[in-house]
Amino acid sequence: MDGSKNACLALLAAAAATGRHVKLDNVPASADVQLMLGLLQQCGFRISYPVGERGSLILWPGTPSPAHPELPHAAFIRASYYLVPALLSRYGSAVLPWPGGCLIGERGMGEHFRVYETFGDSVHSDDRHYRVTASGRRLGQVRLDLPFRSRGATIAAVLRAVVADCRLTLGNPNLSPETTTVLAALQEGGWDIHASNEKIALAPPPQSAGHGLSWWVPGDKVEAGTLACALAATGGTGRIEGLHGPDLRLLADLLNQAGIPVTVAPDAVTVHPGSQRGGRPLRAIASLAPDGLDADFEPALMALALSLPGTHLFGDSINPGRHTNLLPQLGRLGARIDALSPTQCRLTGPQRLTGATVEATDIRTGSALLIAALSARGTTTLTGLDQLRRGHADLPGKLRALGADLTELAR
Repeated sequence: MDGSKNACLALLAAAAATGRHVKLDNVPASADVQLMLGLLQQCGFRISYPVGERGSLILWPGTPSPAHPELPHAAFIRASYYLVPALLSRYGSAVLPWPGGCLIGERGMGEHFRVYETFGDSVHSDDRHYRVTASGRRLGQVRLDLPFRSRGATIAAVLRAVVADCRLTLGNPNLSPETTTVLAALQEGGWDIHASNEKIALAPPPQSAGHGLSWWVPGDKVEAGTLACALAATGGTGRIEGLHGPDLRLLADLLNQAGIPVTVAPDAVTVHPGSQRGGRPLRAIASLAPDGLDADFEPALMALALSLPGTHLFGDSINPGRHTNLLPQLGRLGARIDALSPTQCRLTGPQRLTGATVEATDIRTGSALLIAALSARGTTTLTGLDQLRRGHADLPGKLRALGADLTELAR
């Protein structure tokens, strides 16, 4: 399993915030990660690649450019906002275009800005850019409670405390695997961190702790879940390795309840052949609550549900525009899905799908369409592969390795 794109982007920003050289292993070759590496180089960081170590790199602090770098390409990925703390440390301010990425509804920056203002920073924005300017004050401790469990705001607060070299108490944090990966990496570097569902408490390491660090990017849980749903949709069996198995526990529970036998090991998930496909209907409601369903699993589960008996319910209020992308594309394959609201829908399966030309309008829509296409009659042509490659270096190749009849056409 390739490294997680979401975790890698956060780890790269954390590495930049530490001011140390950091070796990262299991770095995925997805387009968003490559773009982030280019942005870091524009900010003066250096990148080297150890000989003979595929998927490894070393990020060096390098020398900041004399002028504040212009970063127009930061508009192409959502995670560019993770760079703010490192830019504040190097230049005293961060000037970035509004983040882009998948067009799946309004995902504001208000909680990020509130984090920086709590640290005493000033925030200004216009239609195209936002600017965060560091206060310059020496901070001893910062306390902040998030109104909801935002992953981006949680990581922003942690990295801002890292560059401020101050203590942080953060209430109502997001403790998704991407967040806990960053916290564990910082702990390895000497930061004293205690995390629970109620709060994160962080204290800086001793001043003498300035050595280099070595971190590992965990396997991509979303890609693993997508492959598991693809196996389940086609009645196949397979073992997916190279991930933190417990990250897929909730997904596995949903599949088991639906009559699809799945077991989770510490470093793998296995989909077993099932004698029947008549369990409970799927109820996949994305949530930021502790142990809630990651929103990135919902599209794959929806595509799977089209092949399962029962009336299934889906919801994603975290990314309110995702259904606007996904439902019309599944409809081109003949899927009948009832939109109950902009963020909730239901469908009754099993349904007979027919191949058609569909488009990957965002990363997760693309992966869901691949799953649906595997159980559709006839040939399906998927366009928009550039969107899919932003999150997955080669998801079609992995599906082929599991036996999918899938051919990538030359451009």
